[in-house]
Amino acid sequence: MEGISLIGMASVLSAGLTIGIGAIGPAIGEGRAVAQALSSIAQQPDEMNSITRTLFVGLAMIESTAIYAFVVSMIIIFANPFWDYVVANAGG
Repeated sequence: MEGISLIGMASVLSAGLTIGIGAIGPAIGEGRAVAQALSSIAQQPDEMNSITRTLFVGLAMIESTAIYAFVVSMIIIFANPFWDYVVANAGG
């Protein structure tokens, strides 16, 4: 039973670190993208539609990185192959 609790603790800690670290990069990237877009709109207001459209596409691409980190953390918690292996071999 000691192996099961160790795998559980490691899984929860790994999932927390994955989503925590995996959200830092996209947050910084989105902030910088929005700041540059606002600066560009201030300099060229006539191109606002084009800049906004490009910004939203870029933000969607940046946000996909955070979504991948979230998916990995959910896999670590709910579909962990190490957990299944330890539970299957705990009886013997």
